[in-house]
Amino acid sequence: MAMHLRRRELIFTLGCAAAWPLAAHGQQRKLPTIGFLGAGTAASNGLWLAAFLQRLHELGWFEGRNLAIEYRWANGSSDRAAEFAAEFVQSRVDVILTYANPIVLAVKHATSLIPIIFAAAADPLGTGLVASLARPGGNVTGLSIQHTDLASKRLELLRAVVPGLRRLAIMANGDNPASALDMREAQAAARLVGLETALFDIRREDAIVPAFKEIKGRAEGLYVCIDTLLFSNRDRINSLALAAHLPTVLAGRESVDAEGLMSYAANFPHLFRRAGDYVDKILHGAKPGDLPVEQPTKFELVINLKTANALGLTVPPTLLASADEVIE
Repeated sequence: MAMHLRRRELIFTLGCAAAWPLAAHGQQRKLPTIGFLGAGTAASNGLWLAAFLQRLHELGWFEGRNLAIEYRWANGSSDRAAEFAAEFVQSRVDVILTYANPIVLAVKHATSLIPIIFAAAADPLGTGLVASLARPGGNVTGLSIQHTDLASKRLELLRAVVPGLRRLAIMANGDNPASALDMREAQAAARLVGLETALFDIRREDAIVPAFKEIKGRAEGLYVCIDTLLFSNRDRINSLALAAHLPTVLAGRESVDAEGLMSYAANFPHLFRRAGDYVDKILHGAKPGDLPVEQPTKFELVINLKTANALGLTVPPTLLASADEVIE
């Protein structure tokens, strides 16, 4: 039932997406306007957008009635994000909602005046998005995913499912400061428990297949760091990992849906709902610099039992019992 609901939400969201350019051109801009800059594509991030829009509706905001939204999708490109951010600045939107550190940074470089809300960002203090979590200052605030604090927990979970794990491959995007930070955290966590690590820096789509050729025979597990490019290519990464008989631990439950083995992460739809509250406050006159960065309150362990079976792995019953969701 839940899957059917998600599909209906996605169909609704993608149906709206077809009309977005027309709506944007026809808009007279008399209404308060949100610039929504998606880090990925409408297809890959539609459920998150649906959660954001649902929360806006609950707060009394309805597109075309008392609110306008301009939609853009960066498809993982910081350069495209910078171009779209410049469009938002030129059209003088009232607030920009975006996510993923490289995309947020691109928007931040485009304007120091328009309020920017990030729905999900890793280590916003360490990566320079805000000056302080309690009082961000400037024009940027939003929701942290605390991603870098979770590397040791993810590794612990992977070792519970792969008890003979000795060598770990870590895949990250060095162009993304959050991804690079996650990679260093994962490497440090692996070192503490005596694992050998092999690092793979993926900055372009065409680097994925060669990386798996290198990984073959060099690892018994794969840690995929948070990154928009890696997330957008999660189907390809998971299918290659399965073919290479590599158990994966991933940065979000959406990647487990795509046949990854397991993830332990903040609940992204919940984060996007909370982002609706931030936008509501901004539209009612709050200053972003006065709104503290919120830490996630809900983390989910998701395990794909089908993938475990395909890899010949036995998931301990205690781990299955503690999972928030088991895909069978």
